[in-house]
Amino acid sequence: MRPLSALLPAAAFLLVSACGCKASAPSAASSAAPSDAPKAATTAAAPAAPATVAPVYGYSVVAKYPHSTDSYTEGFLYKDGKFYEGTGMEGRSGIQVLDPATAKVLQERKMTSNFFGEGIVDWGPNILQWTWQTHIGVAMDRATLKPLHTFTYTGEGWGMTRDNKRLITSDGTATLRFRNPETFEEIGHIDVKDGDKPVDQLNELEYINGEIWANVWHLERIARISPKDGKVISWVDVSGILPASEKRDDESVLNGIAYDEAKGRIFITGKQWPTIFEIKVGPKK
Repeated sequence: MRPLSALLPAAAFLLVSACGCKASAPSAASSAAPSDAPKAATTAAAPAAPATVAPVYGYSVVAKYPHSTDSYTEGFLYKDGKFYEGTGMEGRSGIQVLDPATAKVLQERKMTSNFFGEGIVDWGPNILQWTWQTHIGVAMDRATLKPLHTFTYTGEGWGMTRDNKRLITSDGTATLRFRNPETFEEIGHIDVKDGDKPVDQLNELEYINGEIWANVWHLERIARISPKDGKVISWVDVSGILPASEKRDDESVLNGIAYDEAKGRIFITGKQWPTIFEIKVGPKK
């Protein structure tokens, strides 16, 4: 990604030190024509058939891993045997590298307190994180989490993922945007629909086997989306995977999808959840 000289230096965006220890009215009716008025012959057009609504699948839990209930998860990915997690909330935002078996923080870098951290994505040797409403993000060296440069964008920052050529981002609407990974400029977009209905509040993202998987804010369902046209291919319903008694509050929602491409494993978690779940998709029970 190209550094933008007009922006804050990366060191001002994140704290310099890093730890290596560890959100119709009906139209008016036309006046009736007089009974003796000639009526024009019309051919009524056949109504368009509604688009097919996507099927819904269920899940089974393959394994469970610990997760810190202090982490307000906004970004989540798996790389080289480790979890990378972007966290939100002013004063608590940042990025951390976790040991899956123990949830031990292996590396960490905090944002300064005026930023609300959001999604993360790896690109080459770097990792990117952006922010909710401050229109600024940072590229870091993935090995050290050292800030390299910042970038800007319009609109809100929510989730991020990538395919082999482009970054893919969400902003809380029904639109997913494709971005140049070197400049962060938008190079295309898709509008996500289930049948004819737009699906908004798209949040954390993951790219899995040619599909975009998306959390939807406050839903315990994951949308599997075609990157070609935005059509929801199917849903994965994970309702009840974490008991309500284990959630801190109403904002302890499902938000976090990670994929181990080498082993085909799918992991999900949520904001301040105590558990990361490895799941397998199957028929809905």
